[in-house]
Amino acid sequence: MCGIVGYLGKKQATTVLVDGLSKLEYRGYDSAGVAVITEDGSIDVTKCKGRLANLEGKLEVTPVHGNIGIGHTRWATHGEPSDVNSHPHSNANGTISVVHNGIIENYIQLREWLTEEGYSFKSETDTEVIPNLVDYYYNGDLVEAVMNAVKKLEGSYAIGVVCSNEPGKLVAVRKDSPLIVGLGDGEYFIASDIPAVLNYTRDIYLLEDKEFVVMDESGVTLLDLEGNKVEKEVYHVTWDADAAEKGGYEHFMAKEIHEQPKVIKDTMTSRIIKNEKIRLDDITITKEQIKNIDKIYIVACGTAYHAGLIGKNAIEKLARIPVEVEVASEFRYRDPIINEKTLMIVVSQSGETADTLAALREAKRQNARVIAVTNVVGSSISREADDVLYTWAGPEIAVASTKAYVTQLIAMYIIALFFAENKGTLSNEEIEAIKEEMLLLPEKAEKLLQNEEDIKAFAEENHMHKDMFFLGRGLDYAVAMEGSLKLKEISYIHSEAYAAGELKHGPIALIEDGTVVIALATQESLFEKMVSNIKEVKTRGANVLAFAMEGHTEIEKTVDTAKYIPRTIELLAPVLSVIPLQLLSYYTSIAKGCDVDKPRNLAKSVTVE
Repeated sequence: MCGIVGYLGKKQATTVLVDGLSKLEYRGYDSAGVAVITEDGSIDVTKCKGRLANLEGKLEVTPVHGNIGIGHTRWATHGEPSDVNSHPHSNANGTISVVHNGIIENYIQLREWLTEEGYSFKSETDTEVIPNLVDYYYNGDLVEAVMNAVKKLEGSYAIGVVCSNEPGKLVAVRKDSPLIVGLGDGEYFIASDIPAVLNYTRDIYLLEDKEFVVMDESGVTLLDLEGNKVEKEVYHVTWDADAAEKGGYEHFMAKEIHEQPKVIKDTMTSRIIKNEKIRLDDITITKEQIKNIDKIYIVACGTAYHAGLIGKNAIEKLARIPVEVEVASEFRYRDPIINEKTLMIVVSQSGETADTLAALREAKRQNARVIAVTNVVGSSISREADDVLYTWAGPEIAVASTKAYVTQLIAMYIIALFFAENKGTLSNEEIEAIKEEMLLLPEKAEKLLQNEEDIKAFAEENHMHKDMFFLGRGLDYAVAMEGSLKLKEISYIHSEAYAAGELKHGPIALIEDGTVVIALATQESLFEKMVSNIKEVKTRGANVLAFAMEGHTEIEKTVDTAKYIPRTIELLAPVLSVIPLQLLSYYTSIAKGCDVDKPRNLAKSVTVE
């Protein structure tokens, strides 16, 4: 969601802050701002509604000079997007400024109490209580004031604070919202995510909850809530800064779609090797513990939830363990049945998804084991889970997830095979056959990407429709759900996915002459039934684009347009069949003139409830 950047050094702070915020645009935002301690020791706050370019325009007209500051891109939660509600927020006399990512759940009570104490408020935000709280506790020591203020806060937060009374200091703290510290040569940074600091340093600290950062010209000090020093290893970033740039593509989404053959291979590397046991990195779950599992929950949100649906099928089919897939925002409130024989698999690209993190904590509270599938090393979910399987997708910048999704699928297959291997539910020959097909997926994905012009043509011919429908059976239904989500996310076309066998139970009433239907028929065992369902919508005038396995050319007799994915086993077909659906969404969005990488109202990482 919101993005935070802070800087202390010798450079002009506004330049570093705006550059850092530009690397966090993918998180989604509706306003931006900076607070800089100027050369005369005062705090200058510049902020405005809209894109970062608006802020840059303001700073060009009225430059701000100083070497320490904090910056923010806001995603509105409390209070509409506006200049007043934008961050940073300050106390009444402008001596303390704060940026904040998260939600202060008790802000109303704090606001009422502070009002009684003589404080006034300008905005509708929950954040504005923070600088006033710090002001209330300030008695010449900013660190002590921030620590006391934080003790009053309930909710989630990553906070950066500067104070004109201590112009050479920056204080930060995190709880349930991501925050990292960058360590440069005589300069120091805070940020919500690593790309914001990669132009300046590759050495960072990954903060834990309720850890404080104190920066001054002498360096960085980490403290716990009691003020004790915290020693922490430096994490060195090894991936290339270019991974966070477009690399010659028009959009990040296009780049990330085309990176899928590589990331599929990377996620299997060292884990899937012919004639060797499945490897799950440092996961320590034993054969006996696997055999003792009586239920698995896969808990996730959005695209990750769709990956979980594929995971359910794979684990039940291969390992014969019952699996329930749950939307994290619902799971956390329904008093689920969890015990020491329960395994939870949480799936989150960012590793910071608030609802998924809450579900993880509930599972841990009830003594369940938790495996995290995530893309971000050092994320909250990766640190709090018992075990982690990383999806080596690299930075994913576009809001609509593509390469992270396919690597989540690969991770699910790896887990399913590992369980099957340890339970003895599959023979070695059966496991080796699946592994062999998995290892062929990168080149088959590459082959699909070479035929994207056909998908582009269909998108350009049909982008004007207000409704589209996706149909599938079995695993194809799960992929249809993901394809539908991608289309609505970035093209704003109303789209729904239906299990094809449910057509006659209501959805077929929506089909009329010219209705666009995307039909998936990649499951060999369900092919004939799926063709029958396609005929049902064709009879009612639908314009059908179908996807089938190579060799099933008879489908062309039934549909308007047929496309084919390279042959593979049914279980693995989702890795390939989703790629043309991603391309369809991408080219439809372009044809409509939408903002592909930053669709309206959406954010990359949902770190608040």
